[in-house]
Amino acid sequence: MALSARSRNTLTLFSARDCVVCHRVRLVLAAKGVTYDLVPVDPSNPPEDLLDLNPYHSVPTLVDRDLVLYAASVVSEFLDERYPHPPLMPVDPIARARLRLAMLRLEHEWVPHVQMIQSGAKGHAETARKRLRELLIGSLPLFKASKFFLNTEMSLADCAVAPIIWRLESLGIELPKEAKPIEDYGMRIFRNPGFTRSLTPEERLLRDIPA
Repeated sequence: MALSARSRNTLTLFSARDCVVCHRVRLVLAAKGVTYDLVPVDPSNPPEDLLDLNPYHSVPTLVDRDLVLYAASVVSEFLDERYPHPPLMPVDPIARARLRLAMLRLEHEWVPHVQMIQSGAKGHAETARKRLRELLIGSLPLFKASKFFLNTEMSLADCAVAPIIWRLESLGIELPKEAKPIEDYGMRIFRNPGFTRSLTPEERLLRDIPA
């Protein structure tokens, strides 16, 4: 069955229907305007194709002919290099390094709290909700500093941040009034047609798409 995924002429993305890290990759694809086949996956019951292709059975998993990639960070950087227009990383190596560190922090600190809240474990979820709120408020200067996250143009970092901001309401996280720059940042991203294209039907229901 793995051959069917590998033999497709277009990219194939195995993605959960509501997953913050899968959404990150779909947003990169949308920003690039790349055509791909989407294979919805139930992570608790992955299809045989995915079991054969990815030793970790994880999503997102990207198949490009004979190349199989997994882990959102690896997939995102591959797509940015494979489809260079528009570029989603700055040319300057120092700026690139800063964005990579920011994305690493998101992966290690923010995303686990999102996943814990979504797991529904009451005690742990409430702790994760409180901690994620603190992290967001603590990062307020970064949202104020530039139109996009640590950059003057949209980058891979925004593709990682925006899916989290999109989910705040559904995660039960309310931010104080002084955190309005975070909501303003989100709206700038959400109004982009590319962001709308990145959403699964399930993710569209998490909040209203701004006009």
